[in-house]
Amino acid sequence: MEGLGRDLDPELVLWSTAKPFLEKWMLEQIGPKKLWEELKAQAPLYAKLLPQLPRLLHGYLQQPQKNDSRQIEQLLTEQRRTNKLLQTLIYAGLGFVVSLLALQVGMRLHFFS
Repeated sequence: MEGLGRDLDPELVLWSTAKPFLEKWMLEQIGPKKLWEELKAQAPLYAKLLPQLPRLLHGYLQQPQKNDSRQIEQLLTEQRRTNKLLQTLIYAGLGFVVSLLALQVGMRLHFFS
């Protein structure tokens, strides 16, 4: 779009041309007026929820706390197992690379003798 505009008018700076329209659009989308309209639209829902909040909060706080330490320990055990597997794979890969290098060196020594 900017390229077409520059073809028609080489002095065109699209940003300065579009800036007033973009500012107006942003104010309409997320500006204070839009916020106020959204608050008014949601007011009936908030009016119904507000009296319930103390009871809901009290009920939540009275729930027994879950024992997350067991879940954390399970995750740590799984992580350790994964680490050992990765370590084994890395050592196997290194062993394979060293074997290939030794084979190459052996072939070159045999070739030059």
